[in-house]
Amino acid sequence: MNAGRWLCLGLLAANLSAHADAATQKVLDCMRANIPPSLQIKEVELASVDRSGAERLLKGKVYVSRDSGLIRVLLRISKPNDLDGAAYLMREGGAGKKDDIFLYLPALQRVRKISGGSADAPLLGTDFSYNDMKQLQAAFGDSQTSLDKPTTIEQRPVHVLQLQPAAGSGARYSRVRTYVDQKTCVALKAEFFEGNSLRKELSAPADSLKRADGYWYLSDLLMRDVKENTSTRLKVVGVVGSEQELPSRLFDPTSFYRGN
Repeated sequence: MNAGRWLCLGLLAANLSAHADAATQKVLDCMRANIPPSLQIKEVELASVDRSGAERLLKGKVYVSRDSGLIRVLLRISKPNDLDGAAYLMREGGAGKKDDIFLYLPALQRVRKISGGSADAPLLGTDFSYNDMKQLQAAFGDSQTSLDKPTTIEQRPVHVLQLQPAAGSGARYSRVRTYVDQKTCVALKAEFFEGNSLRKELSAPADSLKRADGYWYLSDLLMRDVKENTSTRLKVVGVVGSEQELPSRLFDPTSFYRGN
């Protein structure tokens, strides 16, 4: 994440008890409690702008659920036509286990498991990587997490989390700094560093905070790649909340890409 919780990023917490002190864990638990326990479907648009200013628009739906406390996220694309049916699935692994990421492209007609350095590659040509999409739903994996001095964004008090990948994880970023709104437990901003240099920045205006069925989420997020001078805006244009459980096949690696 949740470079935003993304997808939405609600934006961006995970099962990090072994990697955080009590104060930090309290913030993470609050973030995680904002993920719906059963069903939330978000209709989203991803508008990517390249260096020349050309824009490409993707439309689709995000399905978010929790299975025994573990986060499941499915992104299914409907437009443009050449990507109709493309799908991304993230299954959180839990304590001591790696998360699983899967991608289905209709042109290839097969499921690919995303791992290693590929997890930091752009997702379907956007400025979000596969790992970024995980963080948008508060799946921080096995990062070492600590709490810095609080600050404010748009006059709203925010917690500041520092995330550092575990040694040997092969993560692209040396650290991620996340700014979590104290009222809603939603991350309003995230900064992704390569060494000491800011590589990407995820941000959302406070007035994009919305609520559905008692859960907060961000309706408008911007991911900027500082080095490449590109950006992708993620907008949530519709939300369906429900206490009904989603069919398990939507989060099954063998069937997630099939129709409802």
